[in-house]
Amino acid sequence: MSALAKASGALKSVDYEVFGRVQGVCFRMYTEEEARKLGVVGWVKNTSQGTVTGQVQGPEDKVDAMKSWLSKVGSPSSRIDRTNFSNEKEISKLDFSGFSTRY
Repeated sequence: MSALAKASGALKSVDYEVFGRVQGVCFRMYTEEEARKLGVVGWVKNTSQGTVTGQVQGPEDKVDAMKSWLSKVGSPSSRIDRTNFSNEKEISKLDFSGFSTRY
C-alpha cells in the first residue's frame, strides 16, 4: 500500500459524518465494501444520534472518490441528506491497515 500511495501522490485523511436514513439500511457494510474496492483504510460506525461517522485515509484521489460515494451513493436503501467532512489533512503514513466497522 505505501509504495502505491507514494506513486499516486499525497496521502490524505478525512473524518466524515453522514446524515439521513443511514442506519438499519446496511450503510456500514456497503461503506466497508466500497472502501476495500477503492483501496482506502479507516473505519465506520453508527452514532446514537442516528448518523454514521468515521474516518478515511489513503491516496488523495481515492479519498476523494470515497468522499463522493459517502455524499451521493451510500447503500441501496439509504437516503443521504448531507455529509459533513472535517479534519481533512495530508498525512505521512496511514494509521490503519484496513477498513473496519466499529461498535
